[in-house]
Amino acid sequence: MNEQIKLQILEKIEAYQTIVVSRHIRPDGDAVGSTKGFTQLLRDTYPDKQIYLVDDDFSEYLSFCGGEDSAPEEIYENALLIVIDTGTRKRISNKNYDRAKEIIKIDHHIEADPYGDLNWVEDFRSSACEMIADFCVTFQNRLKISPTAATFIYMGMVTDSGRFRFEGVTGETMRLAGAMLDFGVDYETLFANLYTEDVKRLRLKSYVYDHLGITEHGVAYIYMDKAVQAQFGLSLEEASDVVSDLSKIKGSLIWVAFIDNPDGSIRVRLRSRFLGINDLAIKYHGGGHNMAAGATVYSVEEMWACIRDADVLLGEYKSTHEGWL
Repeated sequence: MNEQIKLQILEKIEAYQTIVVSRHIRPDGDAVGSTKGFTQLLRDTYPDKQIYLVDDDFSEYLSFCGGEDSAPEEIYENALLIVIDTGTRKRISNKNYDRAKEIIKIDHHIEADPYGDLNWVEDFRSSACEMIADFCVTFQNRLKISPTAATFIYMGMVTDSGRFRFEGVTGETMRLAGAMLDFGVDYETLFANLYTEDVKRLRLKSYVYDHLGITEHGVAYIYMDKAVQAQFGLSLEEASDVVSDLSKIKGSLIWVAFIDNPDGSIRVRLRSRFLGINDLAIKYHGGGHNMAAGATVYSVEEMWACIRDADVLLGEYKSTHEGWL
């Protein structure tokens, strides 16, 4: 079935003269890599088409990838919109998305909102970029896959899989990553941009370790309120990325970062090892993957309720399972 959907997507791309590519709000490495890689792929293959990458949001952490386009509103009437790595329409970072003539959804999250005229969803994939890599390999005789496109796609595969450590990584993941490397990924420059840290980031990490909380059963959490964000001069994405700093605490199988949003809500980034937390995310107005999800709470009281629920979940898991470190 998915082979047929991929072919239908390629046929739609070839049928349209104007194509807009978009992703989700608060873009991460997978959202940026998949959309930039796919856009570059289309531009290299179809130089006579009008192809735009539109994103109403911005990720300072990934600013080394370059900026996006602005597309005139009038082009949407006859445009194909391809939205990648975005589970629900409310998270599409393009205010004009519903003006497009047709929409294609390419996503690896658990299906909640099939908003596309064509929906290619594979929630077993470790990243949306893995799906784009699969698309490249499937049609490599019909597409031009440049080192630039391959590097963006590889970036999303690396970041969304935690450098190939997270749930969902399979032999197929590694074979597709290898295929991107064969297309000429500039991994030295990529890794230098992704994984070197300036002094500000190291001082922030020190703050996180000094101020994190751990519940009775081992849920590690940190609250990045507006004052802390201002103290360290953080963007919303930089504040959100501290969730990764909690992942190495032995015995802590769930770790959570709470980040004040400008609108007064609190962003929740949930991660886990061995047990699923997607149902917890859904309870708190979110969702995502089994062991990597996001949510939103609307008060400090609701934040504490989320922490308590996570602690109960982890306590139940530890009481019924062995071998969890």
